[in-house]
Amino acid sequence: MRQFAFLLFLFLFVPAAVFSDEKKSAVPVPPALPVPSIKEAAEKDPYLYKEIAFFLRALAIVRENYVDKDKASDEKLLKAALRGMLQELDEFSTYEAPEQFKAIREDTAGRFAGIGLTLSQRGRAVQVVSVVDGAPAQKAGLLPGDVLTDVAGKPVAKMTFQECVSMLKGAPGTRVTVRVYRRKTDAFQEFTLTREIIRIPSLRGVRIIDGKFGYLRITNFSNPTAADLDKVLAEFAEKNVKGIIIDLRNNPGGLLSAAIEVCSRFLKKGELVVYTEGRSARAKQEFHAVEAKKYLDVPLVLLVNGNSASAAEIFSGCLQDHNRAVLLGTKTFGKGSVQTMIPLPDQGAIRLTTAKYYTPSRRVIHGRGITPDIIVPMTPASEAALAMRLNTAPGEVYAENGRGVKDIQLERALELLKGVTLFMKNRNIE
Repeated sequence: MRQFAFLLFLFLFVPAAVFSDEKKSAVPVPPALPVPSIKEAAEKDPYLYKEIAFFLRALAIVRENYVDKDKASDEKLLKAALRGMLQELDEFSTYEAPEQFKAIREDTAGRFAGIGLTLSQRGRAVQVVSVVDGAPAQKAGLLPGDVLTDVAGKPVAKMTFQECVSMLKGAPGTRVTVRVYRRKTDAFQEFTLTREIIRIPSLRGVRIIDGKFGYLRITNFSNPTAADLDKVLAEFAEKNVKGIIIDLRNNPGGLLSAAIEVCSRFLKKGELVVYTEGRSARAKQEFHAVEAKKYLDVPLVLLVNGNSASAAEIFSGCLQDHNRAVLLGTKTFGKGSVQTMIPLPDQGAIRLTTAKYYTPSRRVIHGRGITPDIIVPMTPASEAALAMRLNTAPGEVYAENGRGVKDIQLERALELLKGVTLFMKNRNIE
């Protein structure tokens, strides 16, 4: 029993530093969260030992009596208990095993071996949020909105979210089979894909439309995003564009630091970008626009949809609150909580929800999303088709199943910028 108690305290109360992969960023990193010692925890809750004794008794019963002895080892039971405790809190809090924690660090570098899907958990369902351009998943025909039902022949319903993600990753050249349910067709489909090193470009589809308006799509917010954006904005300035469309549709988010740096191109230094609040005083943080080359006057339209999430929502909500951009499309995903990675002695980590993001006007993002200024809905068929061809020219009609599909959201954004340009010209503001 003493061994159980020691292991339990080791997992719950060992001091740890908050993991961050943003060493080169000018944006401040939130400070480490307080992790109580065994003594502090016991003093704060005198009934702690009684509660732990209850747990240890149940643990001993399982260990001694469960039918499959190999499934009831000390390590497996304790880690399963840790996972269960965290998953009871919310769908984003979990225990990351050592190999999963290593994969997370690789992902933030913008390069990993997998099939090129960004996933999110909604209730018990694991849904595709976005598909990386040129990755095996896109080539095979997987689409945002697809719901994963099986990975490598195993039901997703019987896995944790992180186990599902881990099973999709593997050595380059290896194969994995996934089965999905597609609402558009009300049917199940199976795909066998070969894993590759996934390189995630930050910007895609950069071009000038009608000789006057710039267009770019931010696919994710990663370390190179701000620097890549600087090059594009400089090119647009040289060509004297009259307005810019920034496409955030199907953007799953990324690094907070990247979102702040991108916002900083369109806001004055020091303006509030986003802030966080949580139970701990240390979780209360404000993030402000940093020094950067500024583009304060060029009209902006941001395209968003139900798969625009996390950092994409921070960016769009910030510019909307500051009246710096017009948002057009459909309501965003609503992922605006802060997960802190706390390393553990086994080289794994606890992923714990510690705060929520709020826009400058104190709108909570999590669970609510960002509502565009101009709602332009699209049919599921059109959204699915455009997810495969987001780099098509505005107004271009291309065939899918014998039918033409237009990017009506992009067309409306272009019309809006044309109207703004005409208004400014008539007012001699040009």
